[in-house]
Amino acid sequence: MTEKTAMTFGTRRCVGALLPAVLLAACAIGPPYKAPETALPTGFRSQITASDAVSFADLPWWSVFQDARLQGLINDALANNQDLKVAVARIEEARALVGVAASQGKPQVGYETAVGGEKALTVQQGGSAGTVVYGALSSLLNVAWEVDVWGRIRKETEAAKANVLAQEDVRRGVILTLVSDLAADYFRLIELDRELSIAEESARVYKSTLDLFTLRSDAGRDSKLPVQRAQAVYDSSTADIEDIKRRIAEQENAISTLAGAYPRDIERGAPLTEQTVPETPLGTTTALLQRRPDILEAEQSMIGANAEVGAALANFFPKLGLSTFAGIQGVDVNGTLNGFGIWNFVLNAVGPIYSGGRLEELYHQRQAYWDEAVAKYRQKVLVAFQETSNALAQQQTLAPQRLALESQVSALRKSSDLAMARYRAGRASYFEVLEAEQQLFPAEDALAQTQRDQLVAVVNLYKALGGGWNTQVTDGADPVPALVEPQTKNMNGE
Repeated sequence: MTEKTAMTFGTRRCVGALLPAVLLAACAIGPPYKAPETALPTGFRSQITASDAVSFADLPWWSVFQDARLQGLINDALANNQDLKVAVARIEEARALVGVAASQGKPQVGYETAVGGEKALTVQQGGSAGTVVYGALSSLLNVAWEVDVWGRIRKETEAAKANVLAQEDVRRGVILTLVSDLAADYFRLIELDRELSIAEESARVYKSTLDLFTLRSDAGRDSKLPVQRAQAVYDSSTADIEDIKRRIAEQENAISTLAGAYPRDIERGAPLTEQTVPETPLGTTTALLQRRPDILEAEQSMIGANAEVGAALANFFPKLGLSTFAGIQGVDVNGTLNGFGIWNFVLNAVGPIYSGGRLEELYHQRQAYWDEAVAKYRQKVLVAFQETSNALAQQQTLAPQRLALESQVSALRKSSDLAMARYRAGRASYFEVLEAEQQLFPAEDALAQTQRDQLVAVVNLYKALGGGWNTQVTDGADPVPALVEPQTKNMNGE
């Protein structure tokens, strides 16, 4: 039998011994993922009922927030917001880790080359000294492959893939939060504009009242007391104007940061009094579990935690592998090169006997992490229903509250006009005038804040229902810049 034939026969025997292990690789150790049971309420406060209308949360954000200036700000934020860029980068990191985990189950090919020389002193026959020059050359190509019999590598890859999907949901959550926060901040900004307008109007009225009281006092028709009281109220309204201006600047700075820009003036669209509260047709409560990014992320975390339990369990079993190398070695002595080929083929198994409890504790840690992931998932479901119920309660109560405040403002404005007319006719005191004016303007502020709260309630409901994360457009126009989309890759990171 020649050397080549013997090598081939030996290789076939090794491969034959390896086949049963390869066939076993189809059966991975570890529990299959099963979503934990989560009891959903059949009814709860402000429950969402079935509707024939399209779900409000399925609408893209540009169909909900119609203000052109607000749409422009959101587009800027989606293109430039740094938190969103962080989320996109983390998706790419997670995709790369999928490839790292999967690479363990693929052949690992390497090489090794060494060249060296030496001149040494030798003692020759007869006792004379001499020198010998040695040269050495070696070149090897090595291959190693771990056979994933127990599914450890597959479980680690599964966990890495779940992390990719979780990061995708994190990104959708960042988009949802970014759009919602920017819309809410914008509505607060235009509400502050309305407060500034009310404050400036009140200052003009208080100044007019102060001038009237001053004329009557100078004419000897009244005392100095009304003048001083009117002066104090006027000064207070002037201070309020400066306070509101500061709050407007801070709000503009906050919006600029969300949009990924340095502090700047923010252009407004329609004023608060001309804003239309969007209609909010609703879907069903069960859609929350399939729509909200934070719940979807939590479920992917559970999938990853379950896979890590299987990977920790597989660590108790031996790792089976195949390794081989082939190459040449040569020795040169005084100009004479002697070379020969070498090869090696090894099927090995490496497993733990005693690890001091490390593997057991690692397995317990992964089990505890699974329990943690389940608890976080259930908590997110509870919070989702809480936020949805809160947003619905806001919508149900703010509309009648606004109507009541509009009626109050109308009555107080008439009361203020009557008090001034009575004062001019000498039928009322200055106190009646100041009291009417001091009741009117805070009521107008309360009305403006309620109008703002109605708009913010729409934002809160949109966010609570998980809307806004779907950036696919149904009408063919996509205002979302492509920059916010991660690069298209498969789950292997290719």
